[in-house]
Amino acid sequence: MAPRREVGLLLLFVLPLASAGLSGYFGTKSRYEEVNPHLVSDPLSLGPGAGGSLPASCTPLQLRAVLRHGTRYPTAGQIRRLGELHARLLRRNAGAAACPAAAALAEWPMWYEESLDGRLAPQGRRDMELLARRMAARFPALFAARRRLALASSSKHRCLQSGAAFRLGLGPTLDFGGDEVEVEVNDSLMRFFDHCAKFVVLVEENDTAMGQVNAFKEGPEMKKVLEKVASALCLPVEELNADLVQVAFLTCSYELAIKNVTSPWCSLFSEEDAKVLEYLNDLKQYWKRGYGYDINSRSSCILFQDIFQHLDEAVEESKSSKPISSPLIVQVGHAETLQPLLALMGYFKDKEPLLATNFARQAQRKFRSGRIVPYAANLVFVLYHCDHVNASQEEYQVQLLLNEKLLPFLHSNETISTYTDLKDYYKDILENCHFKEECELPQVNATAVDEL
Repeated sequence: MAPRREVGLLLLFVLPLASAGLSGYFGTKSRYEEVNPHLVSDPLSLGPGAGGSLPASCTPLQLRAVLRHGTRYPTAGQIRRLGELHARLLRRNAGAAACPAAAALAEWPMWYEESLDGRLAPQGRRDMELLARRMAARFPALFAARRRLALASSSKHRCLQSGAAFRLGLGPTLDFGGDEVEVEVNDSLMRFFDHCAKFVVLVEENDTAMGQVNAFKEGPEMKKVLEKVASALCLPVEELNADLVQVAFLTCSYELAIKNVTSPWCSLFSEEDAKVLEYLNDLKQYWKRGYGYDINSRSSCILFQDIFQHLDEAVEESKSSKPISSPLIVQVGHAETLQPLLALMGYFKDKEPLLATNFARQAQRKFRSGRIVPYAANLVFVLYHCDHVNASQEEYQVQLLLNEKLLPFLHSNETISTYTDLKDYYKDILENCHFKEECELPQVNATAVDEL
């Protein structure tokens, strides 16, 4: 398929300085280009070291990709809060020459409508099309004509559209049994958290579970940011809170991700402010989707086990010299799908937990959601069959890629593992993590802290 010149058009503008200093701190609202900067100048580049480190005698048998949807619009709740803040500035600062920041924001056209509610933005479709093209270029043998593609998605509109855009990116030259590959809705795997009663009741709907997040909102770092923003907007600090300041910061991120412009909202924040607001976002991710509570990650074992069931099937089919029935499995979910899965696998775990009180000590933390699950984030398992090996267990090998970069395995720190070693390392999760039991609510009246 001939490259489409317009595909990368929005990515090729020079980033204005105001958002360039902040864009590394947007957390889960980060553009994919933040983790792969080479894509700004060449959206189809496979990046440095794209060749990989596999011997020529290894052939890919199966690719399993779990994707986050592409760039999306804000949710209705975020749009509502932004509308409230904007209306407040309009009322208080009409014609207020003494307050240039507020005057500039009062003039800013509030173009977001609640009906956009988290839907996929045009840039999100481009994210997915381009990702598909790069993936096909990286694994041409798997994405060859007449290979079966199994495409699944969460039921959310942005995920279904992302799946369709991914398929579109593969172009008409690939025959996956007809041009219209059906996107299967599979919330049990892509939104496992919704089906886990223990998580829903004790974490999702339990305010006390977010105690560290709420404490940080009231802490000295956030207080400093609040006072600075209130001063810039000529508002009494009592009229602002952490949620409103965060919505202003997120608007800066949305304008960059969706329209590739520096929003006047960005002018309210310095890089130091951005680090504080990123930490607030990461605290929420940590306690709600990461290592904060065991159930966050344990609820994802249903997806983890499904990945290995399909890898097992491919190994058995290969041993029996049968064609691989599922060479390509691509599933589109959410940041909330990938983050627990990576925590279950043990990635990006810091020695100290993220707390309201250790912001300064966590400056070099591994758990930075914007580096792990930006828009269009992707975790890819690739199973290989290798000839001319020294031992039979070396015949089947695996590589793991996160956001198109090889991810070293935790048991070896290598970027290639025998399938046997990988299964041994995760043996306990594969054999003893039972979704139904993990997610069952305790029968006694225990507090969230007791149970979690």
